[in-house]
Amino acid sequence: MEEAVVLYEKIGQIAKITLNRPKALNAMNGELISTLAARLDDASKDSDVRVIILTGNGKGFCAGGDLAYLKQLTNVIEARAFIVDVGAIVKQIQSITKPVIAMVNGVAAGAGFNLALACDIVFASDTARFAQSFVKVGLVPDCGGMYLLPKIVGTHKAKELMFTADLINAAKANELGLLNRVIESDKLEEETFAFAEKLLLSAPIALGMVKQTLNGMEDMTLENWLVHEADMQTLCMQTKDHQEGINAFLEKRAPEFKNQ
Repeated sequence: MEEAVVLYEKIGQIAKITLNRPKALNAMNGELISTLAARLDDASKDSDVRVIILTGNGKGFCAGGDLAYLKQLTNVIEARAFIVDVGAIVKQIQSITKPVIAMVNGVAAGAGFNLALACDIVFASDTARFAQSFVKVGLVPDCGGMYLLPKIVGTHKAKELMFTADLINAAKANELGLLNRVIESDKLEEETFAFAEKLLLSAPIALGMVKQTLNGMEDMTLENWLVHEADMQTLCMQTKDHQEGINAFLEKRAPEFKNQ
């Protein structure tokens, strides 16, 4: 039986989602995208899952679109449908109320680069490489790249990366603010999971509200922001997790949040 193109594993309250086309450096085709969407939906709906880790099997995180697959999409309607589905993954990751950590184990090129940027936290192996490789194959950046990248590095640096398609190493990506941490390759999974475990100590309702607000904050004026802030805080103050946090603080113990 052929192995799934996306693997799903639950480790306690952490869901690990692994792109699993290692011979193609986990390049995206229709099957991978539809399966990834389904596994992200599984993690989102599972009340036991509090943190999601997204990674790749083998030497690559994701090499972007599978060029052999793209070559087959000669019908304009099919081609557009695939790119729309790829973009929907970005929206899905950003909409999930749980933290999504990209564990970049190898090359992240094209849409694979942008897939990592869509995540809330990006940890990368010291051997990882990144490239906005689209123009080398006559394409424009997709998977939300032209929206996400300038927000992180600024318009001029984003243009440089996209115009040249230069391959940069993890140290340079970190210098540009694209990563949260660069980790020795043999310690990447251990440290990523340690960080995920740390996030389990945070109240999940509040964490989800922080994520959703930060992802949409640029569309708000300060006045609207303060109104939204008051609404969120009022809701949080009514939760059992808030009361548990207060009680734990007063009793000098670790809180036990229940997502309630």
